[in-house]
Amino acid sequence: MKHTYHIHKMTCKGCRDHVAQTLSKVRGVANASVDLEKAQATIEMKSHIPIETFQKAMEQDGGKYSIHKLGEEPKTSEAKKEKPKGKETGTFYCPMHCEGDKTYDKQGDCPVCGMDLVPLQADASCEEKTYKKLLNKFWIALGFTLPIFLIAMSEMIPNNPLYDVMEQKWWNWVQFVLSIPVVFYATWMFFERAYKSIKTWNLNMFTLIGIGASVAWLFSVFGILFPDFFPAQFKTDFGAVHVYFEAATVILTLVLMGQVLEARAHSKTNSAVKELLKIAPNKAVRVVNGTEEEVAIDKIQKGDILRVKPGEKIPVDGVITEGNTTVDESMISGEPIPVDKTQDDKVSSGTINGNQSFLMKAEKVGSETLLSQIIHMVNDASRSRAPIQKLADSVSGYFVPVVVIISVITFAVWAIWGPEPAYVFALVNAIAVLIIACPCALGLATPMSVMVGVGKGAQNGVLIKNAEALEKLDKVDMLIVDKTGTLTQGKPSVEKIGVFASNFSQSDVLHFIASLNSASEHPLAVATVKYGKQQKVDISKTENFSAVTGKGVEGSVDGKKLALGNAKMMEYANATISADMQAEAQSFQKQGKTVSYLAISGEVAGYVVIGDKVKANSAKAIKALQDKGIAVIMLTGDNHDTAQAVANELNLADFKAEMLPEDKLKEVTKLQQQGKVVAMAGDGINDAPALAKSDVGIAMGTGTDVAIESAMITLVKGDLQGIVKAKNLSHAVMYNIKQNLFFALIYNTLGIPIAAGLLYPFFGILLSPMIAALAMSFSSVSVIANALRLKTKSIN
Repeated sequence: MKHTYHIHKMTCKGCRDHVAQTLSKVRGVANASVDLEKAQATIEMKSHIPIETFQKAMEQDGGKYSIHKLGEEPKTSEAKKEKPKGKETGTFYCPMHCEGDKTYDKQGDCPVCGMDLVPLQADASCEEKTYKKLLNKFWIALGFTLPIFLIAMSEMIPNNPLYDVMEQKWWNWVQFVLSIPVVFYATWMFFERAYKSIKTWNLNMFTLIGIGASVAWLFSVFGILFPDFFPAQFKTDFGAVHVYFEAATVILTLVLMGQVLEARAHSKTNSAVKELLKIAPNKAVRVVNGTEEEVAIDKIQKGDILRVKPGEKIPVDGVITEGNTTVDESMISGEPIPVDKTQDDKVSSGTINGNQSFLMKAEKVGSETLLSQIIHMVNDASRSRAPIQKLADSVSGYFVPVVVIISVITFAVWAIWGPEPAYVFALVNAIAVLIIACPCALGLATPMSVMVGVGKGAQNGVLIKNAEALEKLDKVDMLIVDKTGTLTQGKPSVEKIGVFASNFSQSDVLHFIASLNSASEHPLAVATVKYGKQQKVDISKTENFSAVTGKGVEGSVDGKKLALGNAKMMEYANATISADMQAEAQSFQKQGKTVSYLAISGEVAGYVVIGDKVKANSAKAIKALQDKGIAVIMLTGDNHDTAQAVANELNLADFKAEMLPEDKLKEVTKLQQQGKVVAMAGDGINDAPALAKSDVGIAMGTGTDVAIESAMITLVKGDLQGIVKAKNLSHAVMYNIKQNLFFALIYNTLGIPIAAGLLYPFFGILLSPMIAALAMSFSSVSVIANALRLKTKSIN
């Protein structure tokens, strides 16, 4: 028997060895191995040992280390006492995996690329704190940047009224003072990231932003302190040096806004695990020597006898020892029709008991249960998906060194051949190249398109969690679809009422079936009653109603004795099913439908076919996706016959049946290893691991919260046509982002030769402050206007 636990507070190999020795000394432990990087201990034992025993052993050893179930965090009071020591405690990792699987002991920025480090384990408080901290900094940055921007823009107003209050040079000092909180508090992390990226030569958007903003700010500070250092070409009509405080602060505030949006999306990435944890019941009823007692779920041991009452969730995996019931196992199989369970049948944790009580023997507890394994798979799959490098970063990787080289060349040319004071002209023009090269619209290029695209998607019933989903969906070439609730309605419904007896009509048969089932709470019975009401048949009162476990129901309606159920029920009611009747019923049963016979006064008079209808738009959507070059494969937990029937109806050549959650996960992994970019569409808890592992998880809005939280895209209507819309939208947004990057760079790039002084030998023109201002304004306006075009784009 093996159990895996989380070990808290280990910081080095010595800690690892000490914990392993402590756990090995516990009576009943065959072997204990500890993984420092994962902060986990795998314990082999002869028979189940409660976690409390290990916790007690840790406390007696001094209490320096603590042991917990996987996915659980230490209590707040305990966490506050912790003082991180050493390195690589396995708490945080870089989403870009710059140093492979290396982990870090505290939250911050990656020392290589500068990206935010994220927690290995689902930690709502940590993520929420990061988001709130960034949001608070954004409001501070916005509060100080807005007046700087207004002061700077007022220079374009003829007879600027601000100059009636005080001279331009004093307004420059006001901008300087207002910029200090923005630069040195709200956005200081960007300069730290820029420094790290240059130090490691891992150039990205933060490098460009950091260099451009710092040079613009330092140039402006130098300009107000030493205005006489600058040639006349760099001064305004009022004799003051033109400053770039607004360019620096606007750039930084826009980038910070993008970081806030990313942090908000990231704070939701572990919601699937939290939703799964809610599914697991936290208490159970244990039967000891005939006495029932309520116990916490972690107190249950293998071999315990538990009572599960009607409507309750099954607490652990085990086997029924006494009683009969129906169990909703849609969490595992995804199938909506409850399964009949009797003595010696296995039941799984988290599944829901029907309307009868039963006793069960616990066989798998804690992390061994199927639900715990699903939680573990979702957590691992979520972490294994590394974010793609942003296009802006790749552009910056080339743009930064080119601009720096041009700046150096500019300095050298002016220093050697420039007029006196040559070194002053050389320095000012070299800095001017760096200033004009920094496009403030680069910070807008991606988030602006994503913001408009996400809004467009929402209007069309496609909810998108983040920009990564849009970028990856544009590259998808393989779509995996679940059957139940995705291709089909996901709930039992009446597909046909058949008649065998000539003296009864179809309406009569439906009347008797609906009337008899009105006394039952079984989901299939509910479906027939609902159908009867839709067909407006009269529903009469049922007398002498009783359910026969595993067979069906019986009772009297309108003075006639009725029996409804499977072939065994007909045998129980002494009603004979002829060969022709059986052949007709089997034609539906081969398609995975449920067929219930109706006997009236001992004669088989008709039947009802209950199944899961294919959604109206499924076939159309699949063909549209296949026409776009996307291969579609169906994976379902249902039986082969049902899967075959649905696949035939939808012209799907590829499908796999009887797939458990881990099977779907393995299939996604296998396709990804083959180089496929995989999207997965599903609606159930059983789909959650595969949704989280896939490149793009797509959840039906009509499905479970767990599936929705595991996915990157949610289709509000639960209609596959939404995938077609999402695919079209992703292509439109990515094309729009590339256009925005062009607009963000083109005006500034054209300004670089002027900043370098290319026009000076011919026209005596150096970089005009107006040219710099216009370049930044045009790039921003172009990006915004281009992104807004997405609103008019058709994605149907």
